Amino acid sequence: MRLRIPSGAFALLPLSWAQSQTPPLVDYHQHLFSPAIVALASAVTTSAPPHLSPVAASALVAQLDAAGIRRALVLSVAYMYGNPNRPPVDDEYGKVKAENDWTSRQVARFPDRLRAFCGVNPLKDYALEELARCAKDPQLHFGLKLHFGNSDVDLHNAQHVEQLRRVFRAANDNRMAIVVHLHSTVSKGRPYGRDEARIFLNEVLPSAPDIAVQIAHLAGAGRYDDPTDQALVVFADAIASGDPRTRRLYFDVAGMVGPDTPVDETTLIARRVRQLGVGRVLYGTDAASSSTLAVRQAWAAFRQVPLSEAEFRAIAQNVTPYMQ
Repeated sequence: MRLRIPSGAFALLPLSWAQSQTPPLVDYHQHLFSPAIVALASAVTTSAPPHLSPVAASALVAQLDAAGIRRALVLSVAYMYGNPNRPPVDDEYGKVKAENDWTSRQVARFPDRLRAFCGVNPLKDYALEELARCAKDPQLHFGLKLHFGNSDVDLHNAQHVEQLRRVFRAANDNRMAIVVHLHSTVSKGRPYGRDEARIFLNEVLPSAPDIAVQIAHLAGAGRYDDPTDQALVVFADAIASGDPRTRRLYFDVAGMVGPDTPVDETTLIARRVRQLGVGRVLYGTDAASSSTLAVRQAWAAFRQVPLSEAEFRAIAQNVTPYMQ
């Protein structure tokens, strides 16, 4: 039997609650949504959650303020234009550049609060060109956001793996950290779990030995299911064995715990967090809605994971090299 926490419980907490619980210094997984990207997502009814609406930097900063969080890492969603599972768009690369540039301009309004990573489908023939362009941008040069699910990356495809190596090497050469959504495409039923994590660890990650790599969503996509756990255990075991490839590896918890997450899932997440080490685990909200309290409520939801106050405090205080 799976016990569930009532979905309305966190919305009823007083505004001071988040601040009294040692809120994170940084939200490591946020997105802004331009009107253009919302229109793209809405054009295919199955591609966007019903609450998706434009979110500008000012709205995100208001959400951070409500949660008592000082800073956020904003991950550009420009890669959405290169999703091969959506109808093609005219001037795809032009729109990718425009979305990255919009994100850069938004973040530049709050330079002491927000930092941005460039977004691109790593399999596109323009991927390296866009990486190089972003590496020269004053707001985007800090890092790169890759979404294997949105880009339909197949780690069993040798050509895909070789292209990923090129992108990781280029990011390494430009000292751009990487945030990677590792989980393969859910809608296509692509294989995902232990084998895919091993391919990434053995064949892709070594191409970026000098930069930090942040694996999003505890290596999952939406919930902490068995394939996600299989993948995460590969990294936990590698860390435990002192594998040098994991030296600069981090994991964010964005979107993996909600108000209705079953207790058995939160218990397993707590176990894996301890195996990874709290120093490698980063708080992230994921794609916050336009609600002013979205970030505050997401942090409250994560607090239901059965970790100690000292462990929550350690996670809250983590500051990675790319956010210093």
